[in-house]
Order: sequence, then C-alpha cells, then structure tokens
Amino acid sequence: MHLPSLRVLAVLSVTALLSACSDEISSDEQARRAYLGLDKSVEKSLQLGFAGFNAASSANIPPQSTTGDAGGTLDITGQVDQGSSANKGMRLRVGMKGYTDGEVTVAEEEAPVEITYQTTTDAAAQPALTLSLRDIPNGTFTGTLVGSFQMTGDIEGEVTLNLSLSGQIEDDGTGKVRRKAGSTTVTGTAKSSTGGEFQVNVTL
Repeated sequence: MHLPSLRVLAVLSVTALLSACSDEISSDEQARRAYLGLDKSVEKSLQLGFAGFNAASSANIPPQSTTGDAGGTLDITGQVDQGSSANKGMRLRVGMKGYTDGEVTVAEEEAPVEITYQTTTDAAAQPALTLSLRDIPNGTFTGTLVGSFQMTGDIEGEVTLNLSLSGQIEDDGTGKVRRKAGSTTVTGTAKSSTGGEFQVNVTL
C-alpha cells in the first residue's frame, strides 16, 4: 500500500488549518449579528412602552406584550410618572421568552442567521428601558436601553446592549402620544460574551 509522504501530509494539514480559520467568525462580527437579531425588538419595545403610557391609570402601566416575527414573546412592564405635567418619565423592563424574528440577513454574500433570545424571569433584573418625554404630546423624548439577553441558535451566549435613544413624539390624532416614525436615533454598543463589540447607529 502506498503511503503519502510527510511533505504531502504537512501540506494537507496546513490547508485544512487555513480553511478552518477562514470559516471562523470574529467576536466583533458575532456581536454585530447578535444585535441584528434584536434590531426589530428595539422598535417593538418602544411601541409597547408608548402603548403602556397611554393606557396607564396609575403609576404601573398595564403589561404590554407582542410576539416575535417567528416565535416567542416580548413583554414590557414598569412605571410611568403621574400628574398633569407635560414632562414625564417611564421606567420600564423588557422581558423575552423564546423570542425570535426569524432569519436575519447579515450581508448579501453571507448565509442568514437565526437567533432566539431569552431574559431572566426576574423583572427587577431584566433589561431596563428608561424614557423621558418632554412637551407632551408634540415634543421629544430621550432614553436608554441597557441590559443582557441570552442567545441560542446560530450564536450562543449572551449579548449586552447599552443604547441611547432620542426622537420626536406627536399626538396620534386621538389625544394620545406616539413616537414619530423615522425620527428615532439609536446609538451605543452591543457586546457579546465572547468579547466582541458592535457600534450601533440606526434610525427608526
């Protein structure tokens, strides 16, 4: 039986090693993909927050919920300032259970990824969505979304968001307040448990 030479084996080993390295995803790229899977949920969280604000009859907003595009739930709970002031704040929590918006295309030349997200069931430890409304109903808002989400699927581990939000608010025509579409800027970071970081800068 003919055995391959040591030189051939060495070449094959190096080729396999280079191929494996080329298939690896950097930690920063993992963080980018982890955020892209959550991107739609940021806008959904804002919509639910404003729905809770409009429905509140006490400091605690009625819990608001929606589903992921492909499965799971997104829940918003928390408190809103009371009184007649035109400036009010909201202190909300973002809860997820098996949440996924399905496949996300990260780039035309790359295969899509699908990630499912989960948060702790302890509301006090869930990601915090804090909003400050000014000159209600036709004014502005600022806020932050800070906290961690557990991931399973094409990427596993944890992603931590530290986002700043700002935009305009308006009367929805019925005397209630809504976020003015296309006016919201989201900036900040998404950090993965592998040490990667993605700089977020989007408009909703």
